[in-house]
Amino acid sequence: MKQDNVKKFFDVNQDLWNGWTLLHEKSQSYDVAGFKQGKSTLHSIEIDELGDVTGKKLLHLQCHFGLDTLSWAKLGAKVTGVDFSHEAIELARSLNKELGLDARFIHSNIYDLRKKLNEKFDIVFTSYGIMAWLPDLLKWADIIQYYLNPGGIFYIVEFHPILNMLDDDGNLQNGYFHNEHPIEYDCKGSYAEPKAEFTHKAYEWTHSISEIITSLLDSGLHIVFMHEFPFTISGEFPFLIKDKQGLYRFKDEKNKIPLMFSIKAIK
Repeated sequence: MKQDNVKKFFDVNQDLWNGWTLLHEKSQSYDVAGFKQGKSTLHSIEIDELGDVTGKKLLHLQCHFGLDTLSWAKLGAKVTGVDFSHEAIELARSLNKELGLDARFIHSNIYDLRKKLNEKFDIVFTSYGIMAWLPDLLKWADIIQYYLNPGGIFYIVEFHPILNMLDDDGNLQNGYFHNEHPIEYDCKGSYAEPKAEFTHKAYEWTHSISEIITSLLDSGLHIVFMHEFPFTISGEFPFLIKDKQGLYRFKDEKNKIPLMFSIKAIK
């Protein structure tokens, strides 16, 4: 696909996320007030699987307005967050200053990050809802390995591609395999504020599990594990129900399909 076309899609998506940031800052889902009072936005999955981050340099790609990034900082990591939304980065910097943390936030599309950041990290981290905004996974994986120290860890926890195939009723809507031409749709509200009076066009790309893994392997990373989970942290899908642990699953236990996955890799 021509670079001009990709830029057009990115510009639309960037404007979308600028608008979403203003919604999410005030949303109950993100609970910024609770975060300021000490709550963490990290889940047990990523905390347990990534392990102790004390004193480690951590690069968080596609960090939105930095609540997870700052949560890692609270656990002792030396964090740098990156996002293409200038509204998100400004809010992240403001929260960092208000909370007296030592995080750094960079406004950049991750594909252009080498123009703004030239150092290595012990950990590259990314999570929850990031894959759909990436048109090229080979370049994405190359960026990850570029920023890792030898022996450094890449970790991702993400919604499963199968989940992204389903509509609000749980029926098949999108294809599984990657197409260079993105899916175009109109957003109403956001995943965190579905009833908000906000509409915007969006472009997303689909990626299969095999494409994700192969991209990481082709970049030279070594896969330590890949896990799949029959639940998700997100309640935005009406066909799922919330369990006693606050996770979302199919009501019918017979319908156990993967709803999230995680991958840990080493350079």
